[in-house]
Amino acid sequence: MILISYDIADNKLRTKFSKYIQRFGHRLQYSVYEIDNGPRILDSIMSDIENTWEKRFSETDSVLIFHTSKTCKMVKYGYAKHDDESVIVV
Repeated sequence: MILISYDIADNKLRTKFSKYIQRFGHRLQYSVYEIDNGPRILDSIMSDIENTWEKRFSETDSVLIFHTSKTCKMVKYGYAKHDDESVIVV
């Protein structure tokens, strides 16, 4: 699993970047995405960021990519704790 977090000041650029990242995973929080894919997808994302997006970023913008392993433990609270459960409403 990969976590991608970003802080982009320009609203238009942030929206476009969010839509780009959303193609690969799902949103955990406003600027945090979880991507459950292999190394080939990560390489593609990193290449796109370096070759396309990075030149559009300002000096204050940032993108963080966290590589996690199967042994990583994630504890969720609040609404997030339901993301891994199957919720059935009758």
